[in-house]
Amino acid sequence: MIRLGILPAIALLYYIYRLDRVDKEPIGLIAKLFLLGGVTIFGAMIVERILGNILLSIFGSDTSLLYQILFNFLVIALTEEGFKFLVLRTVTWWRQEFNFRFDAVVYAAAVSLGFAAFENVAYIFSFGGGVIIARALTAIPLHCIAGVFMGHYYGEAKFAAVRIQPEKSNLFLVLSIVVPVLIHGFYDLVATLESGALTLVFLVYIIVLDVIAIKCVKRYAAEDKPIHEVNWW
Repeated sequence: MIRLGILPAIALLYYIYRLDRVDKEPIGLIAKLFLLGGVTIFGAMIVERILGNILLSIFGSDTSLLYQILFNFLVIALTEEGFKFLVLRTVTWWRQEFNFRFDAVVYAAAVSLGFAAFENVAYIFSFGGGVIIARALTAIPLHCIAGVFMGHYYGEAKFAAVRIQPEKSNLFLVLSIVVPVLIHGFYDLVATLESGALTLVFLVYIIVLDVIAIKCVKRYAAEDKPIHEVNWW
C-alpha cells in the first residue's frame, strides 16, 4: 500500500529526469533532495498548526471566505512551498553540478515530489488506500507542477546571479516562491470550499494546469542553456 502511494511521485520524477538530456544530474543528489523534501512535511505540519491556530484566534471561526483564502494561501501553500524552497536553496545553489538552467527544474521537482510522496503516505495511514487514485491524479501532480515552476524561476535566478545581475536574480527568486504559492493556494482553496460549481472549477483547473505544465516543462528542457556560458547572448 505504501509503495502504491509513493509510485506516482517516483513516476513523475522519472519523467522529468528523462527530459534532462544535456547533462544528467547525479542520482545520489536527486535521491537526497527527494528524501529531504519528504522530511520537510514534519516541519510544515508543525508550522501550519501554529499559524492555523493564530489565524483561527483572530477570526474566531473558519467559516468566512477571507479566513479560507488566508489559510489556504498563507498557512498551507506558503508554508509548504517555503519549506521546499529552503531545501532547494540550501542544498543546490552552490553545487558544481548545477550548471544548466533545467537542472533547477529537476532539483525542485525532486524536492516537491518527495514532499508529495511522504504526504501521500500520511494520507494513506489516516484515510486508507481509497485516497491513492484520487491523490495520484490531483495532489501529487499539483506538487510536481509547483516544483516545475519553482525550478524554472530558480534556474533563471542562478543564471542571472552568475552574470552579476542581483536585482534580476532576486526577482526570479521571489517568483520561484510566489508562483508556486499561487498555484498551490488556489488548488487548496477550491478543493476546500464545498460547492458543486467549485467542483467543476477544480476539475477544469487541474486539467488546464496539467496541460500548461506539460507544455512548459518540455519547452524549458528544449530551451535549456548552460549557466556558466560566457557568450550567452
